[in-house]
Amino acid sequence: MKLYILTDNTSLTTYEPYLLAEPGLCFYMEVDQQKILLDTGFSDVYIKNAKKMGLDLSDIDTIVFSHGHDDHTWGLPHYFEHFNNKKVNLVAHPDCLIQKYTKDGRACGFPILPEAIKHHLKVILSTQPKQLSTHLIFLGQIPQYCDFEPRYAMGYMGDLETDDFIYDDSALVYTTPEGIYVITGCSHSGICNIIEHAKKVTGDDRVLGVIGGFHLLSLDSRSEQVLTYLEKQNIPKLFPCHCTSFQVRAAIENRIGIHEEIGCGFSIEL
Repeated sequence: MKLYILTDNTSLTTYEPYLLAEPGLCFYMEVDQQKILLDTGFSDVYIKNAKKMGLDLSDIDTIVFSHGHDDHTWGLPHYFEHFNNKKVNLVAHPDCLIQKYTKDGRACGFPILPEAIKHHLKVILSTQPKQLSTHLIFLGQIPQYCDFEPRYAMGYMGDLETDDFIYDDSALVYTTPEGIYVITGCSHSGICNIIEHAKKVTGDDRVLGVIGGFHLLSLDSRSEQVLTYLEKQNIPKLFPCHCTSFQVRAAIENRIGIHEEIGCGFSIEL
C-alpha cells in the first residue's frame, strides 16, 4: 500500500512545489488495485495538493470518513465540483451523516444532507467492521478497552440538546503478513481503544505502525497514560499528525521516538 497525506495542519517544508495546509485531514491510499480517500479535509486543499503531487483523484473507488466533523468532511462537495465520478462509494458509521453542532451552536457536521448524498455516490453505513479490500478494513464503532480513555461529549448532534459522544469516530487497519498498521482520522474514540480494536478485529497483536490524528491536545493525565501504553506496545513506527499538539508530539519523540516528521506531501509505502 502507498499512502499520501494530502491535507494536514502542517505542510512539509522540504516538499517542492510547496503545498497548502489547513486544520483538517485527508489521506490518499493506493491499496489492492483500489484508490481510497480517508476524509476530505476542510476545503478543496486536498484536490489542489494532489494535483501538485501528480496524483489523479478523478477515479477513486471509495471515500471513507473517520467521523462527521467539518475538518474531515467539508471537502466532499468540492470533489463533485472537480470530478464526474459515478462509481465512488462512501463508507462511514451511520452517525457520521447526522448534523453536528459545537457547544455554542455552530453547525460543524456533514456538509450534504443524507437524502442528497445518494445522488452523488453509493452510501455504505456500518457500525461493524467492513472489509474494503483484501488488506484494508474499516473498523466500525470503537468500543472502550482502556479505562483511561473514556468518551466525552464534544457539542451536540441532531439537535441542540443531544450530547455528541462521537460514536461515529472510526479508523482503518491495514493487514500484512508481518503485522498490522492502524490509520486514524481523529481518534476521538481514544487512540489506544482504536489500536486494541484493530488487534481484536484482525486477530493480530503485532502493531507495526500507527499514522493519523491521536487527538491529544495537551500533556495531562490522559495523554500521560496514553504515552505509557504506547511505550509498552513497542510499536516500531508512530506518525502522529493533525489533532496531536506539538507538546504531545515532542513527548512522544522524547519517550518513544517518532519515525519521521510528517505533514502535507508526506508519503509512505507499507
